[in-house]
Amino acid sequence: MSVWNGTWVAERLGVRLTDVDRPLGVGLTDLVGLAIRRNPRRAHLLVSAVLGKHVPTDPRLVYGAGLLLGRRIAGPPPAAAVDALRRALASGPATDGPGPRPARPETPRGRADAAARLRDALTGGSTDGRSALVIGYAETATALGHAVADALGDAVYLHSTRRPVEGIAPYGGFEEEHSHATSHLLLPADRRLMERDGPVVLVDDELSTGTTALNTIGALHAARPRRHYVVAALVDVRGRRDRARMAAFAERLGARIDTVALASGRVELPPDVLARGRALAAGTPDAAEPAAGEHPLVRVDPGWPEGLPEGGRHGFTPEHRERLEEALPEMAARLAAALPAEARRVLVLGFEELMYAPLRLAEALADLLPETEVRYSTTTRSPVLAVDDPGYAIRTRIAFPAHDAPADGPGERYAYNVAGAGFEAIVLIVDAVGDTPELASGLLRRLRGIAPVVLAALPVRPARRPWSCGKETG
Repeated sequence: MSVWNGTWVAERLGVRLTDVDRPLGVGLTDLVGLAIRRNPRRAHLLVSAVLGKHVPTDPRLVYGAGLLLGRRIAGPPPAAAVDALRRALASGPATDGPGPRPARPETPRGRADAAARLRDALTGGSTDGRSALVIGYAETATALGHAVADALGDAVYLHSTRRPVEGIAPYGGFEEEHSHATSHLLLPADRRLMERDGPVVLVDDELSTGTTALNTIGALHAARPRRHYVVAALVDVRGRRDRARMAAFAERLGARIDTVALASGRVELPPDVLARGRALAAGTPDAAEPAAGEHPLVRVDPGWPEGLPEGGRHGFTPEHRERLEEALPEMAARLAAALPAEARRVLVLGFEELMYAPLRLAEALADLLPETEVRYSTTTRSPVLAVDDPGYAIRTRIAFPAHDAPADGPGERYAYNVAGAGFEAIVLIVDAVGDTPELASGLLRRLRGIAPVVLAALPVRPARRPWSCGKETG
């Protein structure tokens, strides 16, 4: 019998998750596990089963969950999609991580079919975006925000970024107070994207206190007042005071603020949770990392369409979305041709904020290779304790130096649950800024200790000029 992958933390920190609202029939423990942060401001990390950030996950489940969140903004989602989400999670889930399972779990093929049905039931967009501007939060929710915008059909998308670009002046900034790296920028290449008359939809993987959302709404409202804001998250774990604070804030602005989530509940923490978390992180060694190795490396030109943005860092429109959809099958075919013939379990690994393009490529690859188990996750800045225990959500980690010359200076980066997961090939998707000698000597060398690697670098639009002073411009 399998255990929930939050058990290890719940028992040691005294953390308890309770459901408040299950609008789709799934609750918090279906959607998240738990891990220990290496962060003095927050002890625990909710590790999503449908985000594809820290845990390799079926890309169709990841994209489908994002579409489902977006569809909930526009109205009730299709019953077929709700049923498919329940099946994909209850069948032990397509994340391949430990988690609750029914008495008779489905086969891996059944899990893949449920994930595909979820995605297929929602593909096409509701075309009810009402000219919405959708903003996703870096780094974890950049692909999630894209999927929400896709579900709304005619919405435009922008995600925050920690990568300043010379020549593009920030529209606004905000602080994510609990994060280990708090500076966020909004850098639209065309500032008219910010002037749409429809609602603003803010998308994050979790809504813990609502502070980040309120900071963002305050900054946006000061620049251009709006009547309607929506805050969308996979899980909403705000307490009563935080909900009341958001309601009072909306009243002061004279605006409507709605919240939407796949599930909501409470995370109950003991008063000494920070001290207990620090003690656990200090006293528990990280799971052993794999040795660097010499599996083959193949570099592939994915055929990314000329002039198409690699993501929403500077804006992504419905027209961009149409071009990407047309190009995905051919790009997936190029990646498939570079894979080892015997590979039957493949990871597509994205790069920090670059989550959406790798997700859609992974999804197209899974459709093209139905006999291959394709999984998707990305690297991250977030330092998290790795514990090789079935009741813990982060089982293994790879640590490596940053390889994109970040404006806030060098630092360590991570890939979780990649080592020891049985992958027979890894497709690494980076952008041109991250395709550096540091990549070759760092992350690539670590990945080649696990499996053969296919590397694809996407062009950056607009091109980033060398960044030397480490200050914002504009």
